[in-house]
Amino acid sequence: MTSTNQSAQKQNQGFFGNLAFNIIIPVVIMSYTSSDDLLGPAWSIVAALVFPIGYGLWDLKQSGKVNGFSVLGIISVLLTGGISLLKLPAEYIAIKEAAIPALIGIAVLVTQYTKKPLVKMLILNDQIINWNALNDALERTGKEQEFRRKVANSSYIVATSFFVSSALNYILAKVILVSEPGTTAYTEELGRMTALSYPVIVIPSMILLVTALWYLFNQIGKITGEDLDNFLNHQ
Repeated sequence: MTSTNQSAQKQNQGFFGNLAFNIIIPVVIMSYTSSDDLLGPAWSIVAALVFPIGYGLWDLKQSGKVNGFSVLGIISVLLTGGISLLKLPAEYIAIKEAAIPALIGIAVLVTQYTKKPLVKMLILNDQIINWNALNDALERTGKEQEFRRKVANSSYIVATSFFVSSALNYILAKVILVSEPGTTAYTEELGRMTALSYPVIVIPSMILLVTALWYLFNQIGKITGEDLDNFLNHQ
């Protein structure tokens, strides 16, 4: 099997693992086991949260390094569980759902003025781009400053994707979570919100992220005058 095929296989495994443990299994548990004659509202939430937390910790162990986004995901899940089990108003869930992507969007904008823009880690990390080759090409052509401006432009696109996600998260939580916290109906609504988060939130955000990636790839070719394939990592 080629390195490209192996990389694609790992990406597929990661995608389906995330989908199963972060969405499908929790949704099924909260939707179908929250009645009083089964797990009940509280224990169904606990059981549902075990899977994304466990998967997140396993992913951290497998990668061998601390990934800020994985840690943020685990914290988000713990906050959701804590708010739900404490029977706090649904407004807290809505605020939490909106706050996390909004903070990431702000971080993307702020870090573009530093030596390590967050956008590089998100869409132009070392697994995708051979930075040694790209930096050499930019230095030869004297286009380092121009490329930094293009990275800044892509930062606005990426930040927009997180701000869109923030707004959609808040709206989704406000629309769906209408029952009294701690009830079976509320737990089922929490499951429904989790299920709808993928098509309603993730897909629009991914479209913007892919747009930012396409924009940068296109600019790399224009600025360096070379084929993009020269700067891609094929390991």
